[in-house]
Amino acid sequence: MSVQPFRVSIPKADLEDLQERLARTRWPDELPGVGWSRGVPLGYLKELTEYWQNGYDWRQWEARLNEYPQFTTTIDGQNIHFLHVRSPEPGALPLIISHGYPSSVVEFLSIVGPLTDPRARGGDPADAFHVVAPSLPGHGFSVPVRQTGWDLPRITRAWAELMRRLGYERYGAHGGDIGAGITGMLASIEPKHVVGAHVNSDPTSFIILGTEIPIDTSGLSDVERDHVERLQRHFQVEGKGYLLLQSTRPQTVAYSLTDSPVGQLAWIVEKFKEWTHPVAALPEDAVDRDHLLTNVSIYWFTRSGASAAGFLYESAHSEEGWVPPSDVPQGMAVFNADPILRRVMNPQRTMDHWSEFDEGCHFPAMEVPDLLVGEVREFFRGLR
Repeated sequence: MSVQPFRVSIPKADLEDLQERLARTRWPDELPGVGWSRGVPLGYLKELTEYWQNGYDWRQWEARLNEYPQFTTTIDGQNIHFLHVRSPEPGALPLIISHGYPSSVVEFLSIVGPLTDPRARGGDPADAFHVVAPSLPGHGFSVPVRQTGWDLPRITRAWAELMRRLGYERYGAHGGDIGAGITGMLASIEPKHVVGAHVNSDPTSFIILGTEIPIDTSGLSDVERDHVERLQRHFQVEGKGYLLLQSTRPQTVAYSLTDSPVGQLAWIVEKFKEWTHPVAALPEDAVDRDHLLTNVSIYWFTRSGASAAGFLYESAHSEEGWVPPSDVPQGMAVFNADPILRRVMNPQRTMDHWSEFDEGCHFPAMEVPDLLVGEVREFFRGLR
């Protein structure tokens, strides 16, 4: 039941080991003119690796992480790391925010301050939150994973226990990607405690989810149905490789992710290229390059590339079914909005809150943090 303070402190030897490995990278060949069509281009990754080795400052970002109160606790036998940033406003609403894959709590660094202390940024103090941001088991500093079976329902139950352990009887929940699933499930299993469940989505999330859960297209026109099918075909043919590997043979891919920092870098960067706003030619055109490398560095230093892959295996092989829908107020913000999403996901317009944004995409807390903060404030404004 104990909650222990935590500070990020990567040993100097680990930093030196990273530098040595980056300097000794064994590069593959590349066919001419293929660009991003077969994965991360050689020239791009060489340049990014050189910057990671010689331009990026981990200690600066480590210090920034340590500006936020961090803790660990053991729940159901598993070490859980989390940020717990209390607002200076006494009437602040507790809010648990959950990241997805391939992400970590570093995704939220640009939104924690505005959420917890809007007054300091010219906002309304009535919009303040006490923020709890856990690292998913097997991700970031919630390592090592000590047992099999850490699927979505088990994580959700752990989050409910975490909020009880922190003394929060009434709170909101927000998340994207895996975090969106946790948020929705938390509202279903804890309706007496969760005042509202807000998630962010995008066309990528919609298509990935649609490969696992049938999408009802019966209310769409032929043109709209063809649009959905083309999106699905593209993901099945071009974008599902990582999911197939990690949900079937995570231990096999674990060796590359744990032994090669460039392998881990490429594995994550490719998703940031595919899942950020399509107008961005390169990942750093959508998110800050140092912010992205901090996320990759956390995966590398904690060796969580392997255990994060294992989570997808657990979810693909989970025997627990989906929980029934909740009466808790639900909100969704769609970034890089495609008009077809609401027709499929909320055709009767029964969802309590729906917002669409042209900007951002799969990682709005990194791509468009101001938009996400405003959206979260608006949704919970009437639920306090």
